[in-house]
Amino acid sequence: MRKSNQEITDPSIVEEILSKSEICRIAMVDDGKPYLLPFNYGYKDNCIYIHSAVSGKKLDVLQKNNSVCFEIEQFEGIYKHEKACKWTTTYRSVVGYGTVEIITDFDKKINGLEIIMAQHGDPEEHEFEARQINTMVILKLSITSLCGKQSGNWNLINHK
Repeated sequence: MRKSNQEITDPSIVEEILSKSEICRIAMVDDGKPYLLPFNYGYKDNCIYIHSAVSGKKLDVLQKNNSVCFEIEQFEGIYKHEKACKWTTTYRSVVGYGTVEIITDFDKKINGLEIIMAQHGDPEEHEFEARQINTMVILKLSITSLCGKQSGNWNLINHK
């Protein structure tokens, strides 16, 4: 990382970003071209879980090449200044790599949905309708590497 003072080296902070954020962007390779999509997700045990329809472009792309790059951020805000070059953004982010497995097993899909629900503030067990479970798959992204970065002003801002 070029600006080593912005690298997040504390694993607990990386874990916080992964477990408390709401949107994950995943970049795939579609016939040599990048294909990037945002998802709500759940994170647990070094894996990211996403629900998906059983067919579509992303599944076609992942079936050809399941290696991905992902990005997750905690965005605090843009701080304006009278001088344009003094504007600043406050954020933390994680960028990583991994492989995606398409989960079709009924019980494993329910487990993935529970992880997603917990990520978004509802950690209780849920009853899912079988017909809904049967119309989806779960994408399980197993993280192979990642690094974290924060803006130089992150520690100067009083966070929520």
